[in-house]
Amino acid sequence: MPRYLKAILPSIAVLLLILPASTLAVSSANFYQQDGEIFDDWDLCRTRAVGEDGFFQVCSETEFCPLILGESLGENADKAYQIGQQFAQDYPDIHQRAEKIFVFARDKVRYTSDADQFDFQEFAQNADELSTTIENKGFGYGDCEDYAILLTVMYKGAGFRSAIVLAPDHAAALVYLPEYKKANQTLSINGESGWVWAEATGGNNPLGWMPERYMGERRLVAYEVEDESITKVEPSGKAPAVVTSGGPGTGIHISPFFSVLAMMWLLSLFRRRR
Repeated sequence: MPRYLKAILPSIAVLLLILPASTLAVSSANFYQQDGEIFDDWDLCRTRAVGEDGFFQVCSETEFCPLILGESLGENADKAYQIGQQFAQDYPDIHQRAEKIFVFARDKVRYTSDADQFDFQEFAQNADELSTTIENKGFGYGDCEDYAILLTVMYKGAGFRSAIVLAPDHAAALVYLPEYKKANQTLSINGESGWVWAEATGGNNPLGWMPERYMGERRLVAYEVEDESITKVEPSGKAPAVVTSGGPGTGIHISPFFSVLAMMWLLSLFRRRR
């Protein structure tokens, strides 16, 4: 090992100890902040579901379009879609395949509020971001919309029709399984029955279990998604925002200024010891 590298290793170790781990995290999207909201490089607002640029584009009580799914479908398909494709290869029986995908999301994601994870009251992750965390750590953290987004994309990758359903203060996934007999409730979208609720937020929930509080709820609204991508916008030149996550209680916002100072300090040590 070069002499100068041996000399600065203790300093690097000290730096890693004093800097929060979240400072060193690399976001999977180029986030920027505007008017107190966080946007990604598709110009979708991650901290708000409503509005034309909201991640679910909720426009009214009966109209929404989960745009964030398009970040992981079509030409943007990546890890989450590939997981679904792998399940399709491994499980030719469609009911078993649907159950295995559901169990994957249920067991690999630990329910965590956005406030605890990101220090925002709302922050949606796209399916590939959550899949990457699962791949790297063996598990991930998320709330109801994160489960729903992940499941919907994986089901599409596995060859299923899937949808997002919104209820008062809640989101879930739907999968089209018209002959599935284990569901406690079968739903219809635009008059077509056979849709099964996928509620993965509970550790013991089976596929098809629909919470009683939503049975008979008239304010349910569903959107069947197509396997289509949304177009990533050109770099806007807006100041980037640091969005970090590490699980419950570890969502810390660290100014990039401190990271720059730390790197300058290391470089100065490097130059002095060469």
